[in-house]
Amino acid sequence: MRSERFQFPGQNAQNLSARLDLPDDPPLATALFAHCFTCGKDVVAASRIAAGLASRGIATLRFDFTGLGSSDGDFANTNFSSNLQDLIAAADHLRARGMAPALLIGHSLGGAAVLAAAASIPEARAVAVIGAPFDPGHVLHLFTAQLPEIDARGEAIVSLGGRPFTIRRDFVDDLRRHDPAASIERLGKALLVLHSPVDALVGIDNARQIFEAARHPKSFVSLPGADHLLTHRADAEYAAAVLAAWASRYVGTAMPAEAPATLDAEVVVEETGRGRLQQLISAGPHRWLADEPVAAGGLGSGPNPYDLLLGALGACTSMTLRLFADRKGWNLAKIRVALNHRKVHAEDCADCETRTGQIDEITREIALEGELDADQRARLLEIAEKCPVHRTLHGEIKVRTSEGG
Repeated sequence: MRSERFQFPGQNAQNLSARLDLPDDPPLATALFAHCFTCGKDVVAASRIAAGLASRGIATLRFDFTGLGSSDGDFANTNFSSNLQDLIAAADHLRARGMAPALLIGHSLGGAAVLAAAASIPEARAVAVIGAPFDPGHVLHLFTAQLPEIDARGEAIVSLGGRPFTIRRDFVDDLRRHDPAASIERLGKALLVLHSPVDALVGIDNARQIFEAARHPKSFVSLPGADHLLTHRADAEYAAAVLAAWASRYVGTAMPAEAPATLDAEVVVEETGRGRLQQLISAGPHRWLADEPVAAGGLGSGPNPYDLLLGALGACTSMTLRLFADRKGWNLAKIRVALNHRKVHAEDCADCETRTGQIDEITREIALEGELDADQRARLLEIAEKCPVHRTLHGEIKVRTSEGG
């Protein structure tokens, strides 16, 4: 597993601290995780579930809500609705990266949040909640004694998990306004409810209410013996395993059960079933995704076919130059190849044999860093023309197609 830490703008443009846990291979899907009330992205349940999902090919973004953890803002100025806006902002960030979340996961109050926010994240096909209250207002029981003071003074300092938090009347009123039954009934996505029958903080009856309010497809899995925060590693790892197996039915994460018998050099491309155009490409032990941008009917989850073609030419160019320079003992520190593809009118191409219609034009800009003289640089540009992929593109190519099993 590898992780990226970064910030993205949440509601009111406050910077939110995030962590994206990624599998070692290109992710098959992306999940968005919402943590429990006053917790943070690094709470044990979140970190262990994210690691478990990464080991099964699912990337997971977890972040601190406004005013919590390492995120900017004042918790006292937040409410349940602002948490929903933070969730939507997180989905927007993933979408901009071409990783729109197909799976939403919420723990405790985070579960209520993903149920309410799901309608605003159209790419999400499945929602999973862990130890979630049916009604967001359930958290009010954590500071029942302070409610009269909040109603009278507008705010009060309450102790939650041994830490002081300022709770304002707007927070309380906002919780009371939400209609969980309506949100769950309109969910329109596959739902998984995970709950411990011995959860002392959010009783098991909440799971029943969520399950009964939802429409199919819906599933319930018990977490026997687990506490509310899933502090035991085995409980969190079990939840992750169940989540990944269940999600594979809805978000296209299932890998082919058995790779076809092929030559080592063969590349296999298969539809993932996620979106209209997403493809899983396999080359030996390596796997990655190809897709089209959202505007072209795809999910934007991977490079498009022409991007892959340019990448092949660029990689071959850089490798060829590296091997040549190293053999010569030249001081070539770094190579960067930038490529673009476009269609141009043949009549506008002075050195093209084709004179009518359109032709494909690839521009290749090579940046060479290092202590190289003019002759060495010129020679390297000549060598770039000799890379095998370059020669293939310029040579005669025949593609022979047949129907296979």
